[in-house]
Parts: sequence; C-alpha cells; structure tokens
Amino acid sequence: MGFRTPKAAKRLIAGGYVKPSYGRKGHLKAIWLLQNDGGNPIETHPRAGTRYSFLQSLDNGGRCWKLRRVDGRDDDGMPVNTRGVFLQVVTDCLVA
Repeated sequence: MGFRTPKAAKRLIAGGYVKPSYGRKGHLKAIWLLQNDGGNPIETHPRAGTRYSFLQSLDNGGRCWKLRRVDGRDDDGMPVNTRGVFLQVVTDCLVA
C-alpha cells in the first residue's frame, strides 16, 4: 500500500492497525495491514489464477518459458481488439 516513514509506521504499530516484521538485528523491515477478520495478514498460499507463462521442457533436455496466448475476450466473453490502443501507445512513445 506504499511507503510509510518510520515515525508513521511506529504510530500504526502502536495503534494495532498493522503487524510489524523485524530483521535479525531488530530493525523494522515491513508492516503488514491486518485482514478484516483479524487473521494473519500474510497469505500462506498465493491466489489462484490463470497462468500465462510456464516452463516447457525441450527435446535437448533444456527448459524455456512458453507463453500462453490470451484469448482476447472481455469479462462478458465478447471479443476485444486492442490493436488500435497498442498502436496509439507506440505512436505516442515515438512522438515524445
């Protein structure tokens, strides 16, 4: 949620709004925002979602990253064409 000054971080810790994380020498490393139910703010498992890249084994024994194509549909399943937006961004970058 962004950077906090040490003074602001200590104030949040004292108020019980965040959970602190300290390094081995006792220095404050990070603060974690508590969940609404008061549970552990650090997730034990990453959120599940669609993987768009994964390791692929090659015939020669090596490995490389293979990218999965995005199907180009919005949340309602309708086709989306982003070529015009992409070309506008490229044009803006070349002009600047």
